[in-house]
Formats: sequence, structure tokens, C-alpha cells
Amino acid sequence: MLPSTVARKTRPAAPTGGAYVALLRGINVGGKNRIPMKDLASALESAGLRDVSTYIQSGNVVFRADGPRAEEKELRARIERQIAQAFRLRVPVVLRSAAELATVAGSRPFGAAEGVHVGFLADSPAAEAVAGLDPERSPPDRFVVLGRDVFLLLPNGVARSRLTTAYFDTQLGTTMTVRNTRTVMALLEMIRG
Repeated sequence: MLPSTVARKTRPAAPTGGAYVALLRGINVGGKNRIPMKDLASALESAGLRDVSTYIQSGNVVFRADGPRAEEKELRARIERQIAQAFRLRVPVVLRSAAELATVAGSRPFGAAEGVHVGFLADSPAAEAVAGLDPERSPPDRFVVLGRDVFLLLPNGVARSRLTTAYFDTQLGTTMTVRNTRTVMALLEMIRG
């Protein structure tokens, strides 16, 4: 049996001007922060991103970035600025390179269990913050932290869990957005194109 939390010190893969996925938090949820995906893709192309495509209405964007070594923080800031300018919304954005997304898709901390989601963190959490997470916060839910990703086993679903983005944001001092494994796999297929 795995412990509820595992911290593995990993360095994010260096962005290399290739393919990325941008995960926007809190758009088109409950009628709030509405952004049509077609308009979002156009806005991001106007910001200099290439081959922009979206997946479902919840803020999943696959794109390519120019430059030999695009910096993740600069890309994230550019996307957030463009969304603020085009839609007058402040939307947190989390990025993963194609290689990082493939690593997430290949990780199976709960084996073949159903009800697994991935919380993507904007920044690497401190080991002390990870160690301070409460493994008994929301039984029977479990979580495993691997680098900048939080794998969540939520047998009763996201809505009934106390393992919320607000909890992890506060405890880890960063921003998290969650996707189910079906979405992760679909994004990986898109990014591999």
C-alpha cells in the first residue's frame, strides 16, 4: 500500500520551443468566467502561440511556442495577460510540456484504480509543505504528490471530496487545477498530434 503522500524532488523538463498544454483554472464552470474556446484559441494565436487547439469547454489548450528555449514562467504570464486583455478575466494558468504530460499519463500511483484525477501544480511545492498535508483529511480519498503533480484517488467523486484545489493551494503555496485521467489521455493524444 502506498503512503498517502510522496514527495519526489523533480525538476520540470526544460521547455524547448515544442508542444505544451495550458490548463486554465475555473473557466466555464457554473456559468462563471465564460470563454468560448474558439475565441480563446484566436486570442492565444494573437499572442504568438502556434497550432493552438482546445479540448472541451473547461480550459484545456494545446499549442506550440516559438523559440529555442521558451521559458515556462514567461509563457504562463503571456497567456494570463492575453486572457485578461481579451476577456477581462484573471485566470490562473498551469503549463506542462509534452514530455511532462507524458510522464503524468504514464504514472500509476494507484495502479488501475478508477476515480483517479490529477491536480497540476503551477510551481514545485516545498518538501515541508508536502509533508504537512493531512492524509486523513477526506477518507476514503487518497493522494500522492509526485513533483508538481498531485494524484487523487476519489472513489466518491470530486464533489464529495475535501481534497479541494483551495486546500492544496493553501497548504502548498501554489495554484492547482484538476483534470480527470480521461482528459489527461485526450490531451496527450492531441499534443502528440
